[in-house]
Amino acid sequence: MTSPIISPRLFKFLRELKKNNDRDWFAENKARYESDVREPAVELVRRLEKPLSRAAPMLGVVPKGHGGSVMRIYRDTRFSKDKTPYKTNVGISIRHQADGNIHAPGIYLHLASDECFIATGCWRPERTTLAAIRAAIAEDPKAWKRARDNKSFRAVYSFAGESLKTSPRDYDKDHPMIDDLKRIDFIAVAPLQRQQITSDEVVDLVIDHVKKAKPLMRFLCDAIDVPY
Repeated sequence: MTSPIISPRLFKFLRELKKNNDRDWFAENKARYESDVREPAVELVRRLEKPLSRAAPMLGVVPKGHGGSVMRIYRDTRFSKDKTPYKTNVGISIRHQADGNIHAPGIYLHLASDECFIATGCWRPERTTLAAIRAAIAEDPKAWKRARDNKSFRAVYSFAGESLKTSPRDYDKDHPMIDDLKRIDFIAVAPLQRQQITSDEVVDLVIDHVKKAKPLMRFLCDAIDVPY
């Protein structure tokens, strides 16, 4: 019997980091970070590579410790009031091959001591991408509703993210799709249990969620004219 890819030690480290978010503590525990957090996360990405190439071939995974799908633990504190130097979660970003930007359609896996989830869609798309998605919704609302309300998708995902308080430019406030047109994030989130992450089934779990995200991902990719 093989050992699970992710062990409870990952969450133990993140919980302790939350209480000791300073450079001295991290330096003393960096070997634990490498063995219990980063290496297992990279291994999870590596195990996802082959099944993902079948389930969603336009999503790319990069199983590297630096510059890959596993996001850096170091926070960018330049413009933040919060000056703690480290993130207290593991972020795995599976991005569309046509655009490696984090704002493009993709899948995001979040592991933290207090919350785990998988997210899909476009987080804070840039202006032209956002305009294209809104135009696609306005031009074919039935197609958007089929994607948005797909039963398999909605069985696990709920929409999240922020919206404008007023109607976007070029759209009337009484437009029948105004609630969706006001979105500035086109993302949906599915909560995961820590026990699922530390089980032998974690790869199958992630792939199943990727498959269930297909209606939303396909609509968004069609809207911005990239394959999925």
